[in-house]
Amino acid sequence: MSFTLKYTNVSESREIPNENYTIKDLIMELGLSSQTVVSKQNGELVIEDTVINDSDEIKLIQIIYGG
Repeated sequence: MSFTLKYTNVSESREIPNENYTIKDLIMELGLSSQTVVSKQNGELVIEDTVINDSDEIKLIQIIYGG
């Protein structure tokens, strides 16, 4: 089982390591903060607790912020 990850200039197929693999798990694996990215699953905005399913397209969008 695999999914497609799209993040910045990356578009790659990745294996799903377990059946309860969430977007939060993916964000942590990539060394990102859930406070700095917005996630989409198959084009729909989703929360980080969403489970990634076979053939999903997961897009992570970096939030630009500053002060």
